[in-house]
Amino acid sequence: MTEQTLVADKAGELRLTAEDKRARYAEIASQLDLVLEGEDDLLAAMTSTVCLLHNAFPYYFWTGFYRRVAEDELLVGPYQGTLGCLRISFARGVCGAAARQRRAQIVPDVAHFPGHIACDSRAVSEIVVPVFDARGDLIGVFDVDSTIPAAFDDVDREALERILANVGRRAATPVVWPGAR
Repeated sequence: MTEQTLVADKAGELRLTAEDKRARYAEIASQLDLVLEGEDDLLAAMTSTVCLLHNAFPYYFWTGFYRRVAEDELLVGPYQGTLGCLRISFARGVCGAAARQRRAQIVPDVAHFPGHIACDSRAVSEIVVPVFDARGDLIGVFDVDSTIPAAFDDVDREALERILANVGRRAATPVVWPGAR
């Protein structure tokens, strides 16, 4: 199978119309279905998802997963962009709010979000979507930052929720083979 990643021009106009967003998300969802067909490894699914989404949208500045590693703690997972925060408590920031409330958070201006964690000061707006496994347990959150205000809306939220439902249903296989020495 020949794969081609959609790469958006991040130097020109960063905003897309709702219609263009829907079309692009549909294209990425189709690509992910093909790329991940038969793949049950959660880390591989997360990595491929981040890659395809980050490159497809001009307004995506930082794109990645924070994996749930404790009852109320997230740890950075596969991502693309500048250095991310390593650990985030459910009690802090937009990622923590999405995990704690188990619902997507759309923040048009992060400067007005109480307790926002500034991993990169160039981030202006953000969307964070919780990710659930097949049983409905929270396994992490998907975080996207943008350098432009109010970059995200319900079109992004709805599409990301559909895409991430496909990611979360995969088995969490070990990152390293247990018999490795």
